[in-house]
Amino acid sequence: MRNAECARAAAARWEITTPSRPGRLPGIGMAGFRDRRTDLVDLQVVPYPAVTVVVDFGDGLLVDDVSRRQQRGSAVLGLAPGSVRVHGRDIECLQIRLSPVVAHAVLGASLEAGGTVVALDDLWGRDARRTQEQLRAAASWEDRFAIAEAALARRNQTGRAVDPEVGYAWRQMVIRRGQVRVEPLATEIGWSRKRLWTRFRSQIGLTPKRAAQLVRFDHAAHRLAAGHSAALVAAESGYVDQSHLHRDVMAFTGVTPTAVGAAPWLAVDDVAWAASEHPSET
Repeated sequence: MRNAECARAAAARWEITTPSRPGRLPGIGMAGFRDRRTDLVDLQVVPYPAVTVVVDFGDGLLVDDVSRRQQRGSAVLGLAPGSVRVHGRDIECLQIRLSPVVAHAVLGASLEAGGTVVALDDLWGRDARRTQEQLRAAASWEDRFAIAEAALARRNQTGRAVDPEVGYAWRQMVIRRGQVRVEPLATEIGWSRKRLWTRFRSQIGLTPKRAAQLVRFDHAAHRLAAGHSAALVAAESGYVDQSHLHRDVMAFTGVTPTAVGAAPWLAVDDVAWAASEHPSET
């Protein structure tokens, strides 16, 4: 089955709802998902250059295949979350994507890469439980979006922002689709390479080099999902050659570029996030 056919089949499974108006907070995207079918869902999460918050209203389960941790209810996935799967039946959930620059203030912590699945309660405490109760009692998806946005706005106002230099470095990575080198970027900012490396990792959750690789991978993955050949994607995404692309895709997902191009997780992106600001850009 070709990528386009895989995408249609995957998208048809989900009833996807998006906010009717643009959000007030930059760097945040939201979408509601409801499973139209009753058979078991078991799909791999493809790494994305944003921190993802999932609030489950159904019978879903996030499984971290690295740590073997299982998380129900509300969970937070860090950048490049390793081998994480969505597993369950009758799934209904709110998914929120946060730019890592925004996530630092909103969540109160950076999340390290490598199979990270953290309960929202562990980061927000009682505020998380109150917000989840309000979300579950809401009468519509629009009400859920409004409740979530209000909670995020409160946390953003009281949270600690990243250094302006770190925010600038992240935006340059996104603008240049990951095709940046750390030393020239540090010089551009006016910092030493060591200082940028240390501050960026402590506030974003990845080293600058790994973050740039993730942004480049994300661009390549979406080009593969659009049906472009691995050779063309490698050439236009800044990889040395097709083998370099293959190694990078395997490192982030554990599967081949062909398998990533047909991934159901990517297939719904154009529907779920097309109308919202790209959350990684801020």
